Amino acid sequence: MKSANLYYLIHKPFKVLSQFTDEDNNPGLGSIYNLPKDVYPVGRLDLDSEGLLILTNDRHLNHKLLDPKFKHRRTYHVEVEGIPSKDAIAELKIGVLINLKGKKHKTAQCDCQLLEVVPLVPRDPDINRKKHPVTSWIEVILTEGKNRQVRRMTASVGHPTLRLVRVGIEKVELSELPPGAIKQISQSIIYQSLNITK
Repeated sequence: MKSANLYYLIHKPFKVLSQFTDEDNNPGLGSIYNLPKDVYPVGRLDLDSEGLLILTNDRHLNHKLLDPKFKHRRTYHVEVEGIPSKDAIAELKIGVLINLKGKKHKTAQCDCQLLEVVPLVPRDPDINRKKHPVTSWIEVILTEGKNRQVRRMTASVGHPTLRLVRVGIEKVELSELPPGAIKQISQSIIYQSLNITK
């Protein structure tokens, strides 16, 4: 008998893998959560990134979110070194050249802006403020998901990423969920929030 579809939102903490098993002395999600064996993350965030992950055993949802042709909007709040100029923000918006496996890739157009207020809890451990005394936050909204794309993009305009937090996928938001927290959500709400049809 097929098990019921389950849907969870989590706030993946810094230095936790987007998989359930530990690897190379880094903890996986299984060190924090005890979920049914058939529930897995949809997509991933790299080890140094934080924020929203959707976990489910719904293969249809997994396909809809990961197939590039559906172009779901993913929103990131990014702390970068220095303060990007209007020209740097404009470059990010229209697309920049990044290196992917030795080949140049022009990123798709995206939304990008400087943020004045970022309601995020401080990271533990924090970035090295002595090494990076001047930082700023930008919001980047992508519809493509290349490997370490945001980090490669900000580096290409001279503002390396120091902290990266995914705060939304379409209308599914991280909101008040603190690092390590988990929240179960219904199929109807998540499908509606992601604009996915059954």
